[in-house]
Amino acid sequence: MTKALGIAVVLIVVCVGTSLQAPAFMSTANIQNIINWTSLFSILAIGAALVIISGGIDLSIGSVVGLVGCTMSLLANRWDVPPGVAVLLVLLLAATIGLVHGLLVTKLRLQPFVVTLCGLLIYRGLARWSTGEATQGFANERFDGLREIVGTVTLPGFEALRLPIPFLLMLGLALLVGGFLHWTIYGRYLLALGRNEQAARYSGINTDRMVILAYVMCSFIAGFGGVLLSLDINALQPSSFGDTYELYAIAGAVLGGCSLRGGEGSILGVVIGTALIRVLYNASSMLGISTSLEPTTIGVVILLGVMIDEIVHRISARRQRRSG
Repeated sequence: MTKALGIAVVLIVVCVGTSLQAPAFMSTANIQNIINWTSLFSILAIGAALVIISGGIDLSIGSVVGLVGCTMSLLANRWDVPPGVAVLLVLLLAATIGLVHGLLVTKLRLQPFVVTLCGLLIYRGLARWSTGEATQGFANERFDGLREIVGTVTLPGFEALRLPIPFLLMLGLALLVGGFLHWTIYGRYLLALGRNEQAARYSGINTDRMVILAYVMCSFIAGFGGVLLSLDINALQPSSFGDTYELYAIAGAVLGGCSLRGGEGSILGVVIGTALIRVLYNASSMLGISTSLEPTTIGVVILLGVMIDEIVHRISARRQRRSG
């Protein structure tokens, strides 16, 4: 929670500083844009956080997003599957991908980095092959009802500000995952697994089952985010849609307080960390800074997060040795 508060303070400072330099930053349209994109990327970061907390990593999130979006378009446009059924099928596909990842990590004892890196390449290739590199979209009137889930709603008393529906969906997901992580026995098992897998196993926790659950939830949530992102963007290039989104997800989770060592993190911090990344990107654009520096920002964010985690870990270990 302390890390989340610290990131929140930085977020406020960046917002205030940018608004003083570029008043348009606080315009209603820009705020809506920031909220919308923060919500969409926060969904991906929440999924990534579950795997990171378990002590693993998932590099395939962006490719899962791309595969889900392209497959949903193919199902509905080429094979006339009802849009609602197409959504359910791609979510099942995403969950199956997570199950495969979990089984490979637990049963074959493969490194999560290798498994998900291969997944990144495989799913991107499948998306490009299945679509023939053709741009996918949801312009058909059959999708009008479905695309309303990436629209906006007006809150009573705040008619001037239309709140993006993805924000409400992200908020609901954050509450569900946060409740699972901190208020259920399985959430505590997941945290214990990340802190010390061997100790968790000796205490009677089925660690393999928890690892599989983490990867299934991560991929399923990535699939859910992929559905929303594809409906929002509505023009999907199979070779690039979702590309590097896994870096946003990991950076948001790490910046929000998730330790890459595992066993530590909060969903509130993940959302705030992702918001800071999106605000920095938006602020750069508003201040005339080249958006080509966006990858640099992501790299710096991840590096700083790892450095801070290492420093905190060493200080904590030193204090324990002194008190012992």
